[in-house]
Amino acid sequence: MSAEQALSTTQEKADLEAVETHLLMEGIFRHYGFDFRDYSLPSLKRRVWKRIYEEGLSTISGLQEKVLHDPSCMERLLLDLSINTTAMFRDPSFYLAFRRQVVPLLRTYPFVRIWHAGCSTGEEVYSMAILLQEEGLYDRCRIYATDINESVLQKAKDGIFPIATMQENTANYMAAGGTGTFSEYYTARYDFAIFRPSLRENVVFAQHNLVTDASFNHFNVIFCRNVLIYFNNTLQDRVQKLFLNSMEMFGILGLGKKETIRYTAVADSYDDIDRDERLYRRVR
Repeated sequence: MSAEQALSTTQEKADLEAVETHLLMEGIFRHYGFDFRDYSLPSLKRRVWKRIYEEGLSTISGLQEKVLHDPSCMERLLLDLSINTTAMFRDPSFYLAFRRQVVPLLRTYPFVRIWHAGCSTGEEVYSMAILLQEEGLYDRCRIYATDINESVLQKAKDGIFPIATMQENTANYMAAGGTGTFSEYYTARYDFAIFRPSLRENVVFAQHNLVTDASFNHFNVIFCRNVLIYFNNTLQDRVQKLFLNSMEMFGILGLGKKETIRYTAVADSYDDIDRDERLYRRVR
């Protein structure tokens, strides 16, 4: 086979794979209501092929057949497609900037509504609860923690995390400007750390799909960190408009390190609080 023929064959295979992926996502949307059709294609392919191998299959079409006829397979695929990489005080400099630059603004509010969109298993929710407690703000805050995936939401509600991660979490906490002793916030039990129930007293955990669901409240702070990077530009714009419509004037938006509002349809609605840490304030 010539180099030109090999290139043509590779392109045909990639094109077919893209068609199969599109059909799989369309089938999932129509049958289950989960809309991944505007997720980044390279990211989708990696996660789909992971599930194909683990199901003992060989093609995307084979996975589609199994997903549509076996809800338990759909649950497993949903865990793959939902991005659940997280940690306590992930990117400590973000929390340090929030503590120094945003907390003084929140002190002027009689009540603060916070939305953690795409909260995953809840580590960042508990991190913010700890920060707000240390700053004397938690009692007048209500945190809405949402995710598309019921399984990870249950883990977030439980507040039980592997004890093996606590050393890294403690280092993050200290770098984030923690003012206490991190181990005071949890009880070690065998291989797990059980976090204080008081940290979730003002937290509402609920299922919410950023792709298909509407705004459900108006917030003073919205966090959506390291989620938008998995969406294509069309979906990123749609979600950013959802956040804008859900935010009070002069509200705060916090994104992940690799995310930005620049070049989006809502960019002119915000001013930078800390551009490096992706903290923005709605001004119009």
